[in-house]
Amino acid sequence: MSSQTSKPNVDGVHIDVKVVERPMRERPYDLLLRFLGLSLTLVAVIIVGVDNETKVISYAEMQFKATAKWEYVSAIVFFLVINAIACSYAAASLVITLMARSNGRKNDVTLLGLTALDLVMMALLFSANGAACAVGVIAQKGNSHVQWMKVCNVFDAYCRHVTAALVLSIIGSTVFLLLVLLSVLKLHYRTGI
Repeated sequence: MSSQTSKPNVDGVHIDVKVVERPMRERPYDLLLRFLGLSLTLVAVIIVGVDNETKVISYAEMQFKATAKWEYVSAIVFFLVINAIACSYAAASLVITLMARSNGRKNDVTLLGLTALDLVMMALLFSANGAACAVGVIAQKGNSHVQWMKVCNVFDAYCRHVTAALVLSIIGSTVFLLLVLLSVLKLHYRTGI
């Protein structure tokens, strides 16, 4: 957009000033980050959801079959559910962002709402990651004070898979953190504060 105005100079001479507003170039960082968050949390859900391992364990001349599954540990259930919620939210927010871009409308209320929900998803993901990490440390090292034995020496493949899912989820929660920071910067520059 441009506008032309005529302003008097100090000497009383009129100078024609042409003001040209350059449209701000839209960068697709938020789309990329939302797709990345969707992919990372989806892969973490799939890895944990299909992971199980069955071993025959010998103890005091007895043998029994034991299975490690995600549904046996409440922290891993929490981890799986929160990652599934974050994945669903990332898909919905990606659609909302694409629709807003295709309409050419920049709605601050929508941006603020997405920022608040991004913040909630980030907090939930970091919480689930912390819970899964705590259980993972106990599974890896045990706790001699309460006589909890380590189990990763028996169910090593299961522990490796959960660790891989945990790393992906931590990266995913960091992606949501970057989305929050990007949205805050956009709102900051839009308001001119």
